[in-house]
Amino acid sequence: MQVLMVASECAPFIKTGGLADVVGALPDALSSLGIGSRILLPAYPALQPLLSGGKQVALFDDLPGGYGQVVLVTAQGIELLLLDAPQLFDRPGLPYTDPDGKDWTDNHLRFGALAQAAARIGLDGVDGWEPDIVHAHDWQAALTPVYLKQSGRPEPKSVLTIHNIAFQGRFGPHVLAELGLRGDWFHPEALEFHGDLGFLKGGLMFADRITTVSPTYAREILTPHYGMGLEGVLQSRADNLSGILNGIDTTIWDPATDPALSVGYNARSLGRKAENRARIAERVGLDQNASGPLFCVISRLTEQKGLDALAEAIPDIVAGGGQLAVLGSGDVALERAFTEAGERFAGSVGTVIGYDEAFAHLLQGGSDAILIPSRFEPCGLTQLYGLRYGTIPIVARTGGLADTVIDANVAALNAECATGFVFGDVSANGISEVLNRVFDTFSDKKKWQVMQRAAMRQSVGWDQSAKAYAQMYRDLSE
Repeated sequence: MQVLMVASECAPFIKTGGLADVVGALPDALSSLGIGSRILLPAYPALQPLLSGGKQVALFDDLPGGYGQVVLVTAQGIELLLLDAPQLFDRPGLPYTDPDGKDWTDNHLRFGALAQAAARIGLDGVDGWEPDIVHAHDWQAALTPVYLKQSGRPEPKSVLTIHNIAFQGRFGPHVLAELGLRGDWFHPEALEFHGDLGFLKGGLMFADRITTVSPTYAREILTPHYGMGLEGVLQSRADNLSGILNGIDTTIWDPATDPALSVGYNARSLGRKAENRARIAERVGLDQNASGPLFCVISRLTEQKGLDALAEAIPDIVAGGGQLAVLGSGDVALERAFTEAGERFAGSVGTVIGYDEAFAHLLQGGSDAILIPSRFEPCGLTQLYGLRYGTIPIVARTGGLADTVIDANVAALNAECATGFVFGDVSANGISEVLNRVFDTFSDKKKWQVMQRAAMRQSVGWDQSAKAYAQMYRDLSE
């Protein structure tokens, strides 16, 4: 069986979030189950150097936005189909925004072209390769099932995965003609969403199967609180909706061999985390003689992530004898709040604005706990990294966080199966309450290490999730 993945980003080549990690890791996990795959990806500037070593396998002169060629390359063990359309993708900035952080005004053309190219490859194949399944990821690829259905030809089955329903790809109705979409499909039962063309809405209506990235999130998005206006659409497709947890690449994320750490360790040598903690303290100016727990945050700094509430709870972390190291960027007000906290609580709080992959690994390798107080979280990956590294996750009870962390209640602690702390009230008070539990447990070093070892035993790789995707693909193909 062959699968065409369609996505706007893929690690390690281009990444703005967890979507890239999933798209980059899933093909390898599927290959062990006898499923081949290729990833259709825009040829952003970071990927341009790969084009010269590839092979042109398709040429389109009438995509939305104009000309585009598809170049097959193999890089880092991944087969990529790069959509080379310089007028759309060879530009500065991030994949979706210009250097000033504003959405590109032609994003409808850029990702309409990606989806249309995907549909044509799905229908006709390239260079003798034909996919049995076309698997689109998020709104940027969500028109793929629409174009497949619109062709009126026998088509491969399609899957659409929602990584975050908050991002939907809405554009004015005037773009339908530019995108080559049927005007008579612009109605609430197809492409129209509150007067706009909805990329994600259209994909949800026309995909053969819909998945999201955790079972809890699949249930949550059926409700108005989490569905972001699409709950009615999803309720109508509930029989075709399922949640499959993300995994992580346990080769890249391995505390025993991670080159970003000062010293590697495993569940039998947890004491070595102290050397990594010392490097963190040196990097962000923390007191190296502190004996309380070191908490870390590795996140976009947004209210969705609950970090406004965490910022208010920082005095309680410090009062309890804890330290906090923050890595992230996002809302200017939150960047300022965490930076000012570092100045106010010098030696106890340190903040790095931006993103540094190596430092993210070091934070996991040297911290005692990772704070993830999200108001909603489709799956989350940082808690999985934390489990892998024995860095205890402290998470809100939502989405994939609730599906992956076993709360340290009395029963779980007595059974020695607790892997973290789960709480419901995402507020400064709610975070302070769960911190009291953390400080109490941390004071019992034996109990804390039992939790760390339970966390490190938990399966966080792709094996089980890949089997679930493989079964879904087979069911669709029958």
